[in-house]
Amino acid sequence: MLKAITGTKDILPTEIQRWKYLEKVVEEIFTSFNYKEIRTPVFEETALFARSIGEETDIVGKEMYTFIDKGKTSLTLKPEMTASVVRAFIEHSLGKYQSLNKFFYISPMFRQERPQAGRQRQFHQFGGEALGSTSPLLDAEIIIIVYKILSGLGLKDLTVKLNSLGVPGSRENYKNLLREFLNDSKDKLSGDSRKRLDQNVLRIFDSKVESDQEILKSAPFLIDYIDEESRTDFEVVKNLLKQSNIPFEIDPKLVRGLDYYTKTTFEIVSGKVGSQSALCGGGRYDLLVEQLGGEPTPGVGFAAGMERILFACENEQSLNLPEENIDLYIIKLDKNLSSKVFDLALYFRKGDLVVDYDYLDRSVKAQMREANKFNARYVLFIGGDEFQSGKLNLKNMGTGEQKLIGLDNYSEIINLVRK
Repeated sequence: MLKAITGTKDILPTEIQRWKYLEKVVEEIFTSFNYKEIRTPVFEETALFARSIGEETDIVGKEMYTFIDKGKTSLTLKPEMTASVVRAFIEHSLGKYQSLNKFFYISPMFRQERPQAGRQRQFHQFGGEALGSTSPLLDAEIIIIVYKILSGLGLKDLTVKLNSLGVPGSRENYKNLLREFLNDSKDKLSGDSRKRLDQNVLRIFDSKVESDQEILKSAPFLIDYIDEESRTDFEVVKNLLKQSNIPFEIDPKLVRGLDYYTKTTFEIVSGKVGSQSALCGGGRYDLLVEQLGGEPTPGVGFAAGMERILFACENEQSLNLPEENIDLYIIKLDKNLSSKVFDLALYFRKGDLVVDYDYLDRSVKAQMREANKFNARYVLFIGGDEFQSGKLNLKNMGTGEQKLIGLDNYSEIINLVRK
């Protein structure tokens, strides 16, 4: 039997309502903050991600789906969206038309990693990017947007983690200090952390090895060594979050390993999704646009994993979705009325009703079972003596009330069902 590829998942009709509800909340909240949707191709030149994410990272080195096309170009299914948005921003010179560009997206991503709860090889993210301003008000706005989305889904077991990375100059001094501290324990570090000691020392904070984390308990923290401007902006962000009643905690271990990240960084985690607890992550990246060949342009943004969010919603039972139903199910009492039923269904659909009927010439009893399965609000019986006398029988499935309506009065049926 042919099956879906490991790490991918079909989203079946029984699940789609949850996805559409999440997408609706995302779109409504972003729109209320005047963010505009952007859609980029599902694959890009590999060089885009090598330059933005970094060739030394696990994503680029181990996890990307990369292939050579017929034109001998190396292409990659996008593992994240920020680089694609920035590429589109540069390519279409969007900064020349508008000083501040605010985007949001909902898109599939691809990473070849070990599938587990809330993590797939094809997964979906929504996110936002604001390009064109260094204002810490935007940092706070981005955090507020994603918190409003998550709390709007009914999630309560949320923790906002916040840190500041400063600017590259002060961060470089700190990295030297951290290396000096870790060199004394170099032999006790895990193999991956020893490699990172020289290549990207900040990423040692990401280590899941318990002995590494034990060593880091007494390490100096970047937040204590950031520059004055970053410290001032961080205070603004914290005050704005307090003002907006967004609870947060400072996490000095929350870092980003790439040099284009600056100042604010954050995550929102859930206690309801197991070890992969981060629902979203983001922060300021004032140097990325320039790194990808554009004019120096500050930016801030975030990305959120939709599978993890829906997993958290399921575990918290937070989604109170309306029961799915259809407006009208047409039941034919005589098999020779199929053509008439077909015409009626088209007419009622033109009246903006959700309509279905039996295509299998089943018994009336079986048709009623199908109407109940679809949770039909009304059933319309066509056939028998009533039809011969020019009448249709409309039944309200909620109250059981039935009404005979003339064959020349379809508009009355539409009006009754719409109520």
